[in-house]
Amino acid sequence: MKIGFIGLGVMGRPMAGHLIDAGHDVALYRVKEVSRFLVAKGGIEAGSAREAVAGADAVILMLPDTPDVEAVLFGEDGVAGELAKGALVIDMSSISPVATKDFAKRIEAAGGLWLDAPVSGGQAGAENAALTIMCGGSGKAFSAAEPLLEVMGKRITLVGGAGAGQTAKVCNQIIVGLTIQAVAEALSLAEAAGADPAMVREALMGGFADSTILNVHGKRMIEGAFDPGFRIKLHRKDMSLAVDAARALDLALPNTATMEQLMNAAVGRGNGDLDHSALIRTLKDIPGR
Repeated sequence: MKIGFIGLGVMGRPMAGHLIDAGHDVALYRVKEVSRFLVAKGGIEAGSAREAVAGADAVILMLPDTPDVEAVLFGEDGVAGELAKGALVIDMSSISPVATKDFAKRIEAAGGLWLDAPVSGGQAGAENAALTIMCGGSGKAFSAAEPLLEVMGKRITLVGGAGAGQTAKVCNQIIVGLTIQAVAEALSLAEAAGADPAMVREALMGGFADSTILNVHGKRMIEGAFDPGFRIKLHRKDMSLAVDAARALDLALPNTATMEQLMNAAVGRGNGDLDHSALIRTLKDIPGR
């Protein structure tokens, strides 16, 4: 299949690499030195978004935020102006569910098929082709996209119509964020009380408090290993999406709002480019800790 892949960050690079390895013709936009290896393995460097999607059967986006997706799709050099009739647009970014519904309508009006397909699993999931993928769109779009998604992920679910995948991702980020906060608070308490946080974590693993976050991010917190798998500033964006959605729905999400403020504090302290497990640093900086 001929694919245009736009967005070659920490997640996008390995995802595009899996598609190339699977034998697809992948045109790449935004190739930088760190992603040059994709060209060496057979990817085709494109000079613009339009060039990347010219004649493509499918277009995959993996971009940071809602304005980035809108610009790539509908900007001056946007994808929509070059989209082949019946081509599939798969947005794997994590963006606003409300904006996603509008983007879907505009892509479908231009003759394309739309699927929002945000992912969970972080850098490790992307590198191991083990992402969890939450999809929103028509059954036709999902069926067309599924063989490509299976190259990049393990658990793939059609949640509902356009925007439903992004809604599921926002829900995912609430649970991840609040669990990171819970682990950070527990390990902070252990240290302040004179217990070895590493041994407390060891004691909790396998019990009812066990989780992937206690396992992976708890270890990062104890070791102070905060090279980003998923940056705080990107998770903050997702928490803001959740808070905005709650406001629009007149829904109370008090702990989500608190977590957004904790992430604001982390970014304000210069930690926005660290892994989200580094939120334990911000907790420890709160007066009284």
